[in-house]
Amino acid sequence: MSGGNARRGGVPAPPPSFDQPLRRPAQGRAMTDKPLIAITGASSGIGEATAIAFSRAGYPLLLMARRLDRMAALNLPDAVLRQVDVRDRAALAAAVADGEAAFGPVDLMFANAGVAHLADIATQPPEDWDAMIDINTKGVMNTVHAVMAGMIARRRGTLVMMSSIAGRKVYPDHTVYCGTKFFVHAVSESLREYLSAYDVRVQVISPGVIETEVLSGVKDAGTLAAYQANKAAIGGGIGPEHVADLILSTYQMPQNALVQEICITPTRQRY
Repeated sequence: MSGGNARRGGVPAPPPSFDQPLRRPAQGRAMTDKPLIAITGASSGIGEATAIAFSRAGYPLLLMARRLDRMAALNLPDAVLRQVDVRDRAALAAAVADGEAAFGPVDLMFANAGVAHLADIATQPPEDWDAMIDINTKGVMNTVHAVMAGMIARRRGTLVMMSSIAGRKVYPDHTVYCGTKFFVHAVSESLREYLSAYDVRVQVISPGVIETEVLSGVKDAGTLAAYQANKAAIGGGIGPEHVADLILSTYQMPQNALVQEICITPTRQRY
C-alpha cells in the first residue's frame, strides 16, 4: 500500500475547487511540444507514478480520477485535471476533449483505473462483484472507446491496459477480480491484433505485489491478513515508480516496436 501522503511531483498545492481552470500553467519552462499522455486512476499508485514519470520527461498530461484533490496535490505542470469515474462514458469523452483542446491528440491512453475487492467468494456481497466488473472491465472499454477512433484515424497511438498477474493465474480469494483481469488480457490481445493494422500499439501491464493503495477496498479481514502476511514473507512489494519507468521507456521506443506485456513482480514472489 502507499506509504503516506507525500508527493514526489513537486511542492504540494491546496485542493482546488471544482470550477477552477482545467489547465495548470507550465512552471518555469516553455509549453511542451510533446504529445499528450492520458491516464485514468491518476490519483494514486501506478497511475500517479506514471503521471510523475511522464511529466518529468516533458510530456503534457490529461489526468483523470475521482479524487481531484489528490491529482492537484501532485502539482505537475502542463496538466489537465478532470474528475472522472470511468463508468461514465460522457465524462471520459468530455475529459478527452478538454485535454486535446489544450495539448493536441492523446497519443497514449493508460487505462489504469481499477478496484480490488478481494474476499471469500461464498460470503462476498454481490455488490462488490458489480463494482469490479463495472470498473475493471466496462471502465477499461469506456476508456479505450474515448480515444480509439482518433488513434485509428491518425494511424498512431498507444493503449496501455492495466491488468495484473491475477490476469495470468487464479487465486482462491480473487475470484471475480481474476475474472476481470483475465478479461483485460483477452481484450488487450484482441485489440492488439485488430489495431496493428493501423499502427496503434496495445500493451498490457501485469504487476505482482506493488506498494499501492489498491487493497484499501478489501473488506474481508481474513483475506487482507493473508495477503499482508504473504507480502511480508517476500520482503514487501516493489514501488509503483518501477512500473511507471517501464511504461515510459517502452512508450519511447519507435512506433513500429511494441513490448506487448510488462509482467513485473518482486524477485521473491513465487506465485
